[in-house]
Amino acid sequence: MTDPIADYLTRLRNAIRAGHRVVEIPSSKIKKEITKILFDQGYILNYKFMEGPTPSGTIKIALKYDPVDKVSAIKNLHRVSRPGLRQYTGYKDMPRVLNGLGIAILSTSRGVMTNKEAKERKIGGEVLCYVY
Repeated sequence: MTDPIADYLTRLRNAIRAGHRVVEIPSSKIKKEITKILFDQGYILNYKFMEGPTPSGTIKIALKYDPVDKVSAIKNLHRVSRPGLRQYTGYKDMPRVLNGLGIAILSTSRGVMTNKEAKERKIGGEVLCYVY
């Protein structure tokens, strides 16, 4: 697989469109960090890192839906930086997703974080994805 982050986002997107409550995804360090950010920002209900037959294990994610409308908390997941075309940004040119309603997840020298955290700390990095 060339792009494991795109695979992660696609599995989440497909599970949301199918109306699944839980999705299992092969684990890696960067996927764990992205999952923690999605949980902290309120886009997913819960998550669990499980050890399994694979060396890295799996991530079990409980998706979050509105109890009345059954609409997902995640409207869209968009992969920005790809292996063939990396997208970097400085802290002065930080992207605003949906005029501040969404988040951009960045990989910086201080770890994986949202665009708001990176702007506060005045560090730039690679823009991994947009979530709204």
